[in-house]
Amino acid sequence: MKVYGYVRVSTSEQATNGDSLETQKAKVTGYAMMQGWEVSEIFVEGGVSGSVPLADRPQGRRLLGVVGKGDMVITPKLDRMFRSASDALGTLEELKSQGTGLVMIDLGGDVTGNGISKLVFTILSAVAENERERIRERIREVKRHLASQGIYGGGKTPYGYDVIDGRLVENPVQQASIAEMKAARAKGDSFRKIAETQGLQAMTVKRILDRIDRHVD
Repeated sequence: MKVYGYVRVSTSEQATNGDSLETQKAKVTGYAMMQGWEVSEIFVEGGVSGSVPLADRPQGRRLLGVVGKGDMVITPKLDRMFRSASDALGTLEELKSQGTGLVMIDLGGDVTGNGISKLVFTILSAVAENERERIRERIREVKRHLASQGIYGGGKTPYGYDVIDGRLVENPVQQASIAEMKAARAKGDSFRKIAETQGLQAMTVKRILDRIDRHVD
């Protein structure tokens, strides 16, 4: 078994000053000594933001490239390695699958193989999904705003419009079709019945009318 440490500071000034790095390294070596382990190398990430995924950082990438089955990585705190729950979850799952342990001192030990592992993974999974949903919602908000300004935001062109010179321009034929669909729906016609009159799929009609309702709201 080989033991590696990982420490990080987010600014160049902190990296040059070294106080925070030295404190982190002392925690890593102290924990290893209590376990009777010898640290082979401590990977020092200086002046890199935690928002950068571990695999995209110079030392993080190098660390992931050398660890193998039976090895152990020690880091003082969760936020030294990860700022994103999605990045943490994906990396932990990869380390666990290859048999590499990861000690987070602030969480009490190896988060891939002891009693706290299941709890950590459950919490990270929930937070990661929340992060993904927030990103999806921000993208939807941007697209809705662009559409309201008549600007094409990419992706599939919404039914009822054409893209001309980067802007959404109403398609008269499809707009007339939308008006007919709205009127039929207001009368209580089913999506299937409306779809038959418009030559569309029932789910397509539902998506078109749902999108219009959201924009009206």
